[in-house]
Amino acid sequence: MPTKTEKLLALLNGQPVIPVLKISDVAHAVPLARALARGGLPAIEITLRTADALEAIRRVAGEVEEAIVGAGTILDRNQFKQAVSAGSKFIVSPGITRELLITADDSEVPFLPGAITPGEIMTARQAGLDFLKFFPAEQAGGAAFLKALASPIADVKFCPTGGVSAANARDYLNLPNVVCVGGSWIAPDDLVRAGEWARIETLAREAATLRK
Repeated sequence: MPTKTEKLLALLNGQPVIPVLKISDVAHAVPLARALARGGLPAIEITLRTADALEAIRRVAGEVEEAIVGAGTILDRNQFKQAVSAGSKFIVSPGITRELLITADDSEVPFLPGAITPGEIMTARQAGLDFLKFFPAEQAGGAAFLKALASPIADVKFCPTGGVSAANARDYLNLPNVVCVGGSWIAPDDLVRAGEWARIETLAREAATLRK
């Protein structure tokens, strides 16, 4: 039986960039998810930073068969459960707490918690989590910091998010302990507001080839 980490990696399926989306208008959710999937980025993270986030997750989960929608910025048990009920296939948190670890342990949905310090990373590792979000990546030391962790904590892999862009994504993706990166540059707010789905699809296609 696959572990939850293995389930999450199977969902991401080698995708080098996970679009991190803040949906301010729920009407944008479905066409945005479709554009990203067409560009080769079917796995997306919709953050719970707006009033429309849960409904956006619900619509993408129900209407975009090719998309794999996850929920981000999950801060507590209630948000975790709401996101799962809305159809989230994976849960992302900026940090790690005992409450979230217990909630995740009781759920079949994979959990990607944030961890920065060696102590936080070891806490997650002891809880059976060896694939973590590294957030905020650039502010916490960037690729150089993650490179330094690769030897002493070699069995833990990361998805750096926060300050990651087209300009520095490869710096992270070239590291042995980085599975993928999360970023918002693939779906800029101005293009989303304007409904420029073709341009977003192009950005997604470019991001999907960053590891090649």
